[in-house]
Amino acid sequence: MAETSLDELKKQYEWLRQRYKLPSFSEMNQDFEIEKLQEKETEILSREIRRAMIEKSLAYLRFVEMFMNPSSAPIFFFAMVKGLDTEEKKLLEELYSELGKYEVISLALDNEYNEEKELKFIKDFYNKWQEIKKKFSRILKSVEKDWEKKGEKKDKCYLG
Repeated sequence: MAETSLDELKKQYEWLRQRYKLPSFSEMNQDFEIEKLQEKETEILSREIRRAMIEKSLAYLRFVEMFMNPSSAPIFFFAMVKGLDTEEKKLLEELYSELGKYEVISLALDNEYNEEKELKFIKDFYNKWQEIKKKFSRILKSVEKDWEKKGEKKDKCYLG
């Protein structure tokens, strides 16, 4: 049976994982969809993994930014922002700071490649991401709950 590019990627990742004590391929793939890296030819897998991680992080960062500065956000964000309490807004600020920190570190690594620092970033950010996901879940549950309440109120309204 011929080896697929995904099999080759997993093999390369496994070598890095064992050498640098990284999370499993499956764990990384679940959080950062690193399987899509099979489409890229690279000699520096660690850099591509970091970039996949930061790509996901940037999507979250942009989402948080829309809550913190909704002036250029879609209109439905205004309703969601109004539903956030003080604790949730503080949580968004923490998320913004944490995600922003890793964005700056990633830019520095893009500017000056260093394999050891790349792999340290991958390990550190993976661990931090587990905390970020929990915080994000709290925000999303609150937004969803508030959104459902707004929907219930509209259902009870008489529009004539």
